[in-house]
Amino acid sequence: MCTVPLLRRICRESYNDPDAVYEILKRRGMDLVTVTDHDSIDAAERLRRHADFFLSEEVTCVSPSGTELHVGVYGIDDRDHVELQRRRRDVPALASYVRERKLLASVNHAFSSLTGRRASLDFQLFEEEFAAMETLNGHMPAANNQSADRLARQWLKVPVAGSDAHTLDPLGRTFTDVPSARTIPDFLEGLRRGHGLPQGDCGNYFRLTATVLGIGSEMVRERLWPILFTPLFLVVPVITLANYAGEFLFEQKWSRQMWPGGFPLVSLEEQTAE
Repeated sequence: MCTVPLLRRICRESYNDPDAVYEILKRRGMDLVTVTDHDSIDAAERLRRHADFFLSEEVTCVSPSGTELHVGVYGIDDRDHVELQRRRRDVPALASYVRERKLLASVNHAFSSLTGRRASLDFQLFEEEFAAMETLNGHMPAANNQSADRLARQWLKVPVAGSDAHTLDPLGRTFTDVPSARTIPDFLEGLRRGHGLPQGDCGNYFRLTATVLGIGSEMVRERLWPILFTPLFLVVPVITLANYAGEFLFEQKWSRQMWPGGFPLVSLEEQTAE
């Protein structure tokens, strides 16, 4: 369910049909497919029959400093899901389990305010406990992705990318490519070895606004009575603009703390070519 106050009882974070997700991703050229729902693997039940699908999850964790973070864990099974959920309020224990099981775990949107406040100790945790970092998120502004990419390079983290699609349209527009991989084990091993290439689009204000309006429309379609909230759709562009401004300020704050001397702004395309 949506985590926004007042909406958490009536609105879901996504209304995507798993079969539609799979079909669109294949149409857009994805050789392999995974889904990283928040703390759930239920949507994957209908996709397990596909030989080119593997199970993953985005785990909502609580750090020792009391802040919240999202950790993507790839190539898991049902038992892993249970164990990860058991440990999600103890990040060192979760990271230890991931290493023991030889799974790949990434810190997602490290420079985003999506999960609330950050603490300096969080970045120490990111460096010490996780092998991978999301460096290209299809809903994050370019500046936030650039800072994550810069930090991943500095710490020699495995780069990963994903669409973060809560509606159908952004699916497959941001993805991770492992050129040498032909099978799921090849792909995951290639990621662990740092052979993954983040590809595709960053987010922008218009995509975020369209996503929020899309989720609202699906909420009304599922239950008629939330149609009472439709006048609020008029203020969605203002809300998403404020969100985007907040993301920019958040990234500026933490990039200044990570690199007090500053660093030149380099496009993701230029960084890939380095």
